[in-house]
Amino acid sequence: MQFAWSYKTNYLNAVCNIFHQEGSWAEVVSGFEYDKAIDNGVAGSKIIFNGPNKSEEDLKKAIKNDSLIHIDHLEELYSLIFLAEELKKRPKVAIRVNMDTGIYPMWDRFGFNYENGQAWDALNKIMISKKLDLVGLHCHIGTFMLSPNAYAIAAFKLTDLAINIEKKYSHYIKYIDLGGGFASKNTLKGSFLPGIDTNPSIDEYAEVISSALINSALNPEHLPTLILESGRALIDDAGYLLGSVIANKRLSAGKRATILDFGVNLLFTSFWYEHKITPAQEFTHYSEDTVLYGPLCMNIDVIRENINLPLLNKGDQVVAHCVGAYNVTQWMQFITLRPKIVLIDLDEKVHIIKDNETNQTMVSLEKLPEHLKKIDLK
Repeated sequence: MQFAWSYKTNYLNAVCNIFHQEGSWAEVVSGFEYDKAIDNGVAGSKIIFNGPNKSEEDLKKAIKNDSLIHIDHLEELYSLIFLAEELKKRPKVAIRVNMDTGIYPMWDRFGFNYENGQAWDALNKIMISKKLDLVGLHCHIGTFMLSPNAYAIAAFKLTDLAINIEKKYSHYIKYIDLGGGFASKNTLKGSFLPGIDTNPSIDEYAEVISSALINSALNPEHLPTLILESGRALIDDAGYLLGSVIANKRLSAGKRATILDFGVNLLFTSFWYEHKITPAQEFTHYSEDTVLYGPLCMNIDVIRENINLPLLNKGDQVVAHCVGAYNVTQWMQFITLRPKIVLIDLDEKVHIIKDNETNQTMVSLEKLPEHLKKIDLK
C-alpha cells in the first residue's frame, strides 16, 4: 500500500514534508502544485498528477519526470499520444473512473464513466495506441464520505476493469488508486450528532477496501498496489485557529451575537462544518445560545449560526478546532490580511511556518501606471 499526500488539502511546505518524510508520495491537481512538490524534493516518479486542467507544458514536464498522469478526458488522452510521439517517450498513465457507488449526487464530472462504457472505451484506446504505458486505475468517488461501503463498490468496479484488461491484452495493472474523501471528526452542518461520535473510523474504511480487493478475481500473483490519496482525515484534526473576541451585541430578535477577529476569510470550511469553538481561558458556568460572526463587512461571514457558549468579553480568546484541511488552500485576502501560521513539533517546540501578510505583501505584485502615481486631494 502507498499513501500520496493530497496537496490541495493543505500545501504548506512544512505540512507536505511531514508526510513526505513519513513516506507519502505527492498527489497534485495543477501545475502550481506539481512545481511545489518538485521544489519540496519529491522525485517526479513519486508524483501523481490528477485534475482536468493540465496544460501541454504541464504534461511535457510530467512525462519527462516519469510522473503518474491520471487522464481525465479524451482530449487529454489524445494530447498524451501526440506528446509521446513528439518526446519519443512513453508516458505512465492511469484513467480516472467515475461510477455509481450508491452515493448521490454522483461525482461524474471528472474522468470516464464505468457504467456506460466510457472507461472501457478509454482503456481500449490507450492499449491500441501502443504509445502510452497503462500502469493504473484511479477513482475519487466524493468528499467527506460517511459510507465505507461505497469504497468497496469502487474497488470492485476498478478490479473488474483490471481483470478485463488482463484478459484482453495480457497486461497487468500495477496499482489501483481509490483517491481520498475519507471523513475527519468534524461535524457536517445539519447533523444531529457530533462527527466524533458518528463518522467512520480509518479501520472501517480499511476493512471494506481490503476485503473487496482480496475477494476479487484479481490474479493473486499480480496484485496491484493500493494507493490512497489521504488528506483531510490526516490533517484536519491537527489544525487549530486561535482568535479573539471583538465585541458582543444583541440582534433585533434579542439573540446574543459575538463578533470574532476571524471569519470565512480564514475559515472557509465553516460554510459546511459546525466547527467546535471553545474558550481559551477560564469562563463562567452561565451559557447562552449565540451567533458567531467574523469581522468582514458582508452578511455571509458567519462562523456558527447557533452555538451554546459561556459569556465572552472583548479580548477573550477562542479556539476553532479541526481546521487543518481546506482552509489554508482556500482562505481569502479580503478586507483584512492573513495571519502567521505556527507548527508545534513532537518536542513542543514552536516553529513559524508562514509569516503574516503585510501591506507590502499585497502590493508587491501591483503595477501602478505613471499617470496614476500622483493624487491631489483638496
